[in-house]
Amino acid sequence: MDRLYMRYSTDKQTNLRQKHHLEPYLASGAAAYEDPATSSRLHPLKRPGFQRLLDKAAVGDVVRLADAARLFRSVQDVLDVRDVLRRRGLHLRIASGAWSGMDLTSEDPMTKLFVTMLAGVLEFQRDMISENTKDGVAAARNAGKVLGRPARLSSEQAAAIVAAYRNDGVAVKALARMYEVDPKVIRRVLDSAGARGVPDDLEDLLGQTGGEGDPEPEAPAATDPVLSIDVPGLLAEHLQGVAAAAVRDALHEGRVIRRGQGYSLRMAAPLSVHQAALEACAALAVDGASPAGRKAYRVYADRVEAAQQLGG
Repeated sequence: MDRLYMRYSTDKQTNLRQKHHLEPYLASGAAAYEDPATSSRLHPLKRPGFQRLLDKAAVGDVVRLADAARLFRSVQDVLDVRDVLRRRGLHLRIASGAWSGMDLTSEDPMTKLFVTMLAGVLEFQRDMISENTKDGVAAARNAGKVLGRPARLSSEQAAAIVAAYRNDGVAVKALARMYEVDPKVIRRVLDSAGARGVPDDLEDLLGQTGGEGDPEPEAPAATDPVLSIDVPGLLAEHLQGVAAAAVRDALHEGRVIRRGQGYSLRMAAPLSVHQAALEACAALAVDGASPAGRKAYRVYADRVEAAQQLGG
């Protein structure tokens, strides 16, 4: 049985090109699994859509992609996915590019060599795209161009929002409805002005308590300093699916810092958000977790503590 996998990185992209390459299989009724608006930085085996595919797949099924970049980001991604599929008795085929026509889970030496070579080329291409993007951004800044997403609220609107929150106790969700924006936009405005306080319980940030009808805090509490801390890449990938919107937003705004073969994500966020991120990564620090996970957790915890002491 054919099982199709599609992914695109942002909510401004579509899967139309992927559907074009996979059209014969879609027309035959093959099951399709998607990860819309999902960053390639999230490891393939942690993506919800691909996990659903693996849960449903049976021995002998063929996993089909439109192109390799929909699933893989690095050599390690290729090797990890190939190993899982091979152990489950699944096949992997890609419809376009140099990978087409091959069963990437085949155990013959030539296929293994070719897969490793192509994975290296794929990683090199991604690195070059990243490097060219950075060069373009630097050139645009030198030319005086304003970069980034356009502001959804004017400075006058932002000032009115802060005043309504501080002076009148208007809830975040009510302000979002008034200005027809997502609540996270309102929260960013309030956080930039230092108008919001630290939650009494980190579970609020982790999304373990409260709901859509819960009232927003009506007054600011204690100070919550914004700290710029490098989050190890392993933790950043683990946090991609965390329930806490504040953590996800901070990750989205972070900047990737390359460190040899690995990377960190420089995340500027309130102390409470860093604490929530640590709490969400606690599973990586327990006995039985991977040594790499435990080390990454310790590094991040030490950086948070050090930054907190400097900030105090």
